[in-house]
Amino acid sequence: MPTPPLIGISTYLEAEARWGVWTLPAALLPAGYHRLVQNSGGLAAMLPPHEPDLDRDEAKEAAAAVVARLDGIVIAGGPDVRPDRYGADTDPRTGPPALARDAWETALIHAALDSATPLLGICRGMQLLNVALGGTLHQHLDGHGGPPGVFDHHKVTTVPDSRLAGILPEPVSVPTYHHQSVDRLGRGLLASAYAEDGTVEALEVPDAPAFALGVQWHPEAGTDTRVMDALVSAATAH
Repeated sequence: MPTPPLIGISTYLEAEARWGVWTLPAALLPAGYHRLVQNSGGLAAMLPPHEPDLDRDEAKEAAAAVVARLDGIVIAGGPDVRPDRYGADTDPRTGPPALARDAWETALIHAALDSATPLLGICRGMQLLNVALGGTLHQHLDGHGGPPGVFDHHKVTTVPDSRLAGILPEPVSVPTYHHQSVDRLGRGLLASAYAEDGTVEALEVPDAPAFALGVQWHPEAGTDTRVMDALVSAATAH
């Protein structure tokens, strides 16, 4: 039996988290992520961010070293991308920055693309993929999430002949929780799914030598494993 592919998943870095009798800084990740990887036949590894004082060259080298040991990578959901990364002033409705995650996950994205390592961005991960390739974001929209901490659902439709259309050929209802979205597309990116209100719901790199896809929704919060199945399949062949 072949060895399951090793899929790295980026994580939060929180100054204070609580469990049992402990209140400590922690790298953490909702369990839905590693369970989705495992349910799709992969092995899951958590990738905590480096500290924000790591300079760009050091982050690039560290990310390349990490990605070289992986068969695939997931950039997980989380806080808003810092607007100055795409040349924008901060909207009052944009959340506080996560400097370590922005720097580290941007380096991971470039390392994955440079090494043809299969890549999946989820929610923030899709937005950061767009920003990493020179795109911009809308800093606020309504109607794509429930109350705080509660996923909503809405329908997305894939673009014919895209990679994602081969994975999700029919319109699907997806779990969603975000208030930012793609504005201008980054270099070489194709919008491959839309919500009914026209919001970009997926991006892919059609000319990439390996699987490179971002989805705005949260497959780890649902029961449809097809997007992760596709990543794990690509990682198996990596």
